[in-house]
Amino acid sequence: MSGEPNELKNIVEAALLVAGQPLTIERMADMFPEDSRPAREEIRAALEQLEAEYAERGIELKRIDKGYRLQTREKYSAFLARLVEERPARYSRALLETLAIIAYRQPVTRGDIEEIRGVAVSTEIIKTLLARGWIREVGRKEVPGRPVLYGTTRAFLEYFNLSKLEDLPPLAELRDIGAIAAELDGKAGAGDPAAAHDGGSGAEPGSEAQAERAAGGAEDGERPEQAANAAESVERTPLYADSSSSGS
Repeated sequence: MSGEPNELKNIVEAALLVAGQPLTIERMADMFPEDSRPAREEIRAALEQLEAEYAERGIELKRIDKGYRLQTREKYSAFLARLVEERPARYSRALLETLAIIAYRQPVTRGDIEEIRGVAVSTEIIKTLLARGWIREVGRKEVPGRPVLYGTTRAFLEYFNLSKLEDLPPLAELRDIGAIAAELDGKAGAGDPAAAHDGGSGAEPGSEAQAERAAGGAEDGERPEQAANAAESVERTPLYADSSSSGS
């Protein structure tokens, strides 16, 4: 393959188009027989070529954690949305706030989340986040009761169009956890070639909030000020909960 850089680039491009998920360099190398497998540096060079070629086009090469995918540019999402008949999934503020706290504070327990938000977190919210594959159990806290610790996954990065956790909005700029949740909602599915068809997979709007209120939570407007103040003190931990990714 070393003598056919354009052919390698075409193969890599074709693989990215049909993969349906980010591909690591190692995974791309595995497509080739062992006796003609390109070096990692050759695949990386092919990716750099593709990135340059897409620089002025409507699609882009995006790195997600240690993988790469081809996706539409976020600036064109408003136009592409007109092609989709299904209504995209919308999530309650309660669910997005819970997800934001997990992303910034991970690994975190349900009790930690409730302390920051100032209201109870319904079991339905945790179940929805687990079902979506955005969070996973990463261990147990060594305290009485040994509560479950939660962290985000690669699927979380993919859906919210983030290359890494450090791409989350800085807490210094978004001082209210509700604003962070709104920012995540705005990024949901952005650039994801499959996101436009994801409308039927999420919970109905407000269902998590209703479940939370049934479990003893308050309305958004009734939440104590201490929740917003506590959000300011949350420090982002650069922990990636999904340990299944391959090296880049």
